[in-house]
Amino acid sequence: MRVLGVDPGTVVTGWGVIDADGGIFRHIASGTIRAGRGEVASRLALIYTALGEVMREHAPEILSLERNFLARNVQSAFRLGEARGVAMAAAAARALAFSEYTPATIKKTVSGHGGADKEQVQVAVLRLLGLTRRLATDEADALAAAACHALRAGFDARVGTAMSRRSRAVRPGTVIRARVLG
Repeated sequence: MRVLGVDPGTVVTGWGVIDADGGIFRHIASGTIRAGRGEVASRLALIYTALGEVMREHAPEILSLERNFLARNVQSAFRLGEARGVAMAAAAARALAFSEYTPATIKKTVSGHGGADKEQVQVAVLRLLGLTRRLATDEADALAAAACHALRAGFDARVGTAMSRRSRAVRPGTVIRARVLG
């Protein structure tokens, strides 16, 4: 599966493309889109166009996007939402499915800790993808979003297969009792 991860922002948007085959991940390409601090509409158009070029060049199967979170600065939250909307529109224009994950889910999935800092995410992404070069923060966050989707999709597929096998093995009318651990 080829996944495009995006860390949205109206000043800098990170993007990263990975291939995932089972538990093996391969870095395809990544970078940042530096839109600067000019007029918002122009910056959003630049992000839309650049993401479209990334999608055309690398042909991802799905977009993995960081979900909005509450911010202390309402204006920043609005701007982040606009950048997310542009990424979703670029995906929709190419009939590309998308998934979204909270920042804590992405951090927990790739580093094992939902409160991981930027450095911990960077280290986890480098290790997961076998990279040795230092990544821009937004680029690492985008690759983390892509890896999060790949890891969760693999897990969800295994759970679905296990549940399917179990449901075929149970006769109709059988009551299944589950015990919650923890």
